[in-house]
Amino acid sequence: MPTPTVTEVELIAACVRGEHRAQRQLYDRLAGLMLTVCRRYLKRREDAEEAMILGFAKMFRALPNYRFEGSFEGWVRRIMVNEALMQLRQREMMTVSFEDFAQPENLATTAATADTQLQVEDLMHLLATLPAGYRTVFNLYALEGYGHQEIAELLGISEGTSKSQLSKARAMLQRRVSFAAVTTE
Repeated sequence: MPTPTVTEVELIAACVRGEHRAQRQLYDRLAGLMLTVCRRYLKRREDAEEAMILGFAKMFRALPNYRFEGSFEGWVRRIMVNEALMQLRQREMMTVSFEDFAQPENLATTAATADTQLQVEDLMHLLATLPAGYRTVFNLYALEGYGHQEIAELLGISEGTSKSQLSKARAMLQRRVSFAAVTTE
């Protein structure tokens, strides 16, 4: 006889009651996705795993305060992003080397074409090669959907700096995508 599917609301309620089986089930449902979120911010897998574990600990502590407004996954994702940002601040300098952009090879010179084929792993690798500040702003804006004002508040930078770092991240990614397309032809 198949096991009945537990709804998200029932699972959250069981977690709040401290039921370890429910906590494990919730962790198993979300861990893969949340590790991917953390990996976008932290280069080393071990650092991303640590951020994810700490994020889950915070999530379980905050679970009684969850108000069922919006997506639960989005709420957990926000916790993971904040934890990854905390880890990033501790582990990597988020300053930007503007000298990198004085070099012509780091500027986008060739427009990416529609037929450029990149696998998800390739894109994740390209994102990981960006300087920490660029990578962080790009992830928050392009992948998480934060606005520049929110990014500025989260990172303690000006809104203009957020916009500038996004623009430079895009230019660097475009150049690297174009270079990858040329080298694979």
